[in-house]
Amino acid sequence: MQSYLVTFIIRRFDPEKDSEPRWVDYDVEMYSTDRVLDALHRIKWDQDGSLAFRRSCAHGICGSDAMRINGRNRLACKTLIKDLDISKPIYVEAIKGLPLEKDLIVDMDPFFDAYREVQPFLQASSKPEKGKERLQTVADRAIFDDTTKCILCAACTSSCPVFWTDGQYFGPAAIVNAHRFIFDSRDDAGDARLEILNDKEGVWRCRTTFNCTEACPRGIEITKAIADVKQAVMRGTESQKKSLKLLHAS
Repeated sequence: MQSYLVTFIIRRFDPEKDSEPRWVDYDVEMYSTDRVLDALHRIKWDQDGSLAFRRSCAHGICGSDAMRINGRNRLACKTLIKDLDISKPIYVEAIKGLPLEKDLIVDMDPFFDAYREVQPFLQASSKPEKGKERLQTVADRAIFDDTTKCILCAACTSSCPVFWTDGQYFGPAAIVNAHRFIFDSRDDAGDARLEILNDKEGVWRCRTTFNCTEACPRGIEITKAIADVKQAVMRGTESQKKSLKLLHAS
């Protein structure tokens, strides 16, 4: 298999040495089937051990290696070299809107604070029979199935121009995870979540630019999910659950 010499220009920042981020070039021998994550590994292992970035599963499940690649939010482990124009340098930098800690690593605390605030867990007032599960129909599951795919990589939230300029906005990922439980027929706390999101920094801050939907590595229809939540705020949870169930059944 033919190999290629690919230039990566990485936005570096060491808080102990740098007052501002700086761009650093690296030439890496790559195969077309390699990923950007492979390139980062080779740079770190063979050229500059000080390069800092997050990664874990390397298979698009953990979401830890979200970063901006050629100006777009992607997972480094899912971005193949063959899908990029290697005749030009490949630019890699940290995702935007979150405090930069070092190189490609950002502080995820604000992201997870918003996530926790929407109460992303099942809240049911009654218990199932002993030894039994909480049953749900296929139609009820279909209403929120798409938003169960979120891996909390922050690619959507950090692609949102509103989030870049407003650190108080919940952001797409938090709303997606609220959606997952608001429309769950087994959950009884939908109204409480809608009250949280019916806020000046909640769903009404969304400007429907579709950046989040485009950035999602799991293909979640995020903008549509946010629209569902907006409709639920206006109509009430239960009536909206019924209307969405009918929509999915048709």
